[in-house]
Amino acid sequence: MGQNILLLILLALGILGRNNTVALAACLLLALRLLKLDKLFPLIEKHGLELGVIVLTIGVLAPLASGAISLETIWQTVRSSSGLLGIAVGVLVAYLGGRGVHLLSDLPQAATGIIIGTVMGVALLRGVPVGPLIGAGILALLLQYK
Repeated sequence: MGQNILLLILLALGILGRNNTVALAACLLLALRLLKLDKLFPLIEKHGLELGVIVLTIGVLAPLASGAISLETIWQTVRSSSGLLGIAVGVLVAYLGGRGVHLLSDLPQAATGIIIGTVMGVALLRGVPVGPLIGAGILALLLQYK
């Protein structure tokens, strides 16, 4: 019952914050609970993050596949200071995300805090829910974890 209330609160926050991502996710999870499909949650917990990363990666690579980003565009990128800075930030974020994956699976109390913070950031600040991996990576650096 408590989980349903929490999901309803998240649904309300998503709607009030005009964040369709949070609203849809909360709605789908609530539907799974109400349809008594709770046995799917371990599967979602185990593979949901990986599936989400795959979908995000497809979204990032799509402009390359469609031709929207050409070799000329890439060449211009590596010749500009903002492009090189963007590459450096991309490398850093990928590194932090990798560190974050390990921390999320090994330290449940840290994972819970990061997830709560991410949900708040997404629901209230119209953020994007990629925060758990990056947040966990930053936390891993701060904790000097692996």
